[in-house]
Amino acid sequence: MPSLQQLRYLVAVTETRHFRRAAEACHVSQPTLSAQLKELETRLGAVLVERNRSRVVITPLGESVAAHARRALREVDEIRTLAALHHGTLRSTIKVGVVQSLGSYLFPLIVPELHESHPSLKLYVREGLADHLLQGLSSGALDLLLFPMPVRGAEFDSLSLFREPLLVAMPADHPLAAVDAIVPEMLRGETILALEPGHRLYEQVRRICDQCGAHLSHDFEGTSLDTLRQMVAMGMGLSLLPALYVKSEVAHQDIVLARPFRNAPPSRTIGMAWRRSTAREAEFQELATAISAILRRRAPEVFVFS
Repeated sequence: MPSLQQLRYLVAVTETRHFRRAAEACHVSQPTLSAQLKELETRLGAVLVERNRSRVVITPLGESVAAHARRALREVDEIRTLAALHHGTLRSTIKVGVVQSLGSYLFPLIVPELHESHPSLKLYVREGLADHLLQGLSSGALDLLLFPMPVRGAEFDSLSLFREPLLVAMPADHPLAAVDAIVPEMLRGETILALEPGHRLYEQVRRICDQCGAHLSHDFEGTSLDTLRQMVAMGMGLSLLPALYVKSEVAHQDIVLARPFRNAPPSRTIGMAWRRSTAREAEFQELATAISAILRRRAPEVFVFS
């Protein structure tokens, strides 16, 4: 039978399409990885990976075997998880994926208290685009997502944590800086800067622009919230920024100002998502309770669900 290590090597090559990068991801030498894949092919009596000087090609059988290997490796991880949970919850490592428009501003709020209350808990954090994070959760590369809701997919369960308003960011010398709150009609004809497509926040801002009659800029798109803030500061347009980011990076400066919407502001809901098959659901629920309690104390800008 194939060894678990050989299955890991096959999955790594399938995901990277590159022997050296796969070997680095598995923390082994390239000759070791290549030899083990050859041994795997010998055991199965079939070619899984076609090798040439320019690229790596996974055969159709190799893709199928790799898909089964991912499931097998996930089940092995679940066995380890069950053993770890025997000694208590929130005492081991959780591989967390988070969208780029959230992680840098949420974790500084919650990590200090989480570390104090659960000193054995380790959060391995990866930022990325929504689709990549969902792929990582599905494959087992990630255990948990902190993610804009809703999360679609029959294989996932989710839980809403908090609702975060969006605020209008503008240069300090913009006419709207003179008002205390924004009504949607004020944005008609304004140029709105957004993150590039692929971000969930981009889609939301695009819908708001359509509703308000604002012009969504396609000539200048941000790769991060920080780049959006800098472009706003240069007078290139307005932007819609999440409240936690405003709290962290905008509220204490003069060149860019943020104004809330009057009455019912647009907002995004942030929650957790995990694989329905995981043995750690109770642990993730406990983590959600801890995070919610911290946010109630430290982030009055957001509405925390009960």
